[in-house]
This record gives sequence, C-alpha cells and structure tokens, in this order.
Amino acid sequence: MHGIFITTGLVLAAILAYGFRRPIIDVFERFDARNAARKLEEARDRHDRLAHYKHTLRLAEEQVDSIDEITTADERTGMPVQRFVFAGETFASRDDAEAARNEAVVARAREFYVELPAALSRRGNGTLR
Repeated sequence: MHGIFITTGLVLAAILAYGFRRPIIDVFERFDARNAARKLEEARDRHDRLAHYKHTLRLAEEQVDSIDEITTADERTGMPVQRFVFAGETFASRDDAEAARNEAVVARAREFYVELPAALSRRGNGTLR
C-alpha cells in the first residue's frame, strides 16, 4: 500500500513537471545565456588593459542610488512638471541628474583606488595574487 502512494506521488510530480516544462526550460536557458555572456566577457577582459577600471566603475554604479522622477508644481506657473531627484537634490533635466550621478559613481570608484595600496600592503607581498 505504501508503494502505491509513492508511485502515485511520483506520477503526479512528473505530470506537474511536464505541465510546467516551458517555464522551467526558460529559467535554465536564461541561466545558460547569462553564463555564456559572462564567459565571453571574461575572455575579452583578458586582452583588455582597462578591464579592471570598467569592472570597478560597474561595481561603483551598483552602489550609487538611481535617479527618481517626480511630478511637482512649477514655481512660476503652478503647472505640473517632471523633476529628477538624485541624492536628495532636485534637477530640472535628466541630463543634469545623470551628470551628478556619474560624478558620484566616479568618486566611489576613486575611493576604491585610494584604498587599494593600503589593502595590498596588508597582504604582505604587494600583489593581487
């Protein structure tokens, strides 16, 4: 009797897996695509002298807040206008907000390179490996 329940459970699980096979396969395909893209990027980075700086900027960009859009009343006309907020500061155009965000990203990346010599000296041999 116990074997019948186990067999029934396995058959039901197989039916469910078959019914949801497309979403499951899609998840694996997305994972495989991300993995292939990562491997391609690593191969390109081996020949790129500036790859370390690009990775540092990408990491710094993840750590900096994004730009938010808000709708407020214009001070002169009272009509609703789009404004852009970054780090608590309001900007009239997205370009100005993007410029301020880019400055913050570069500043964050520079902080890493300022701290790098001290981190290397703590390792003892002064190399990254």
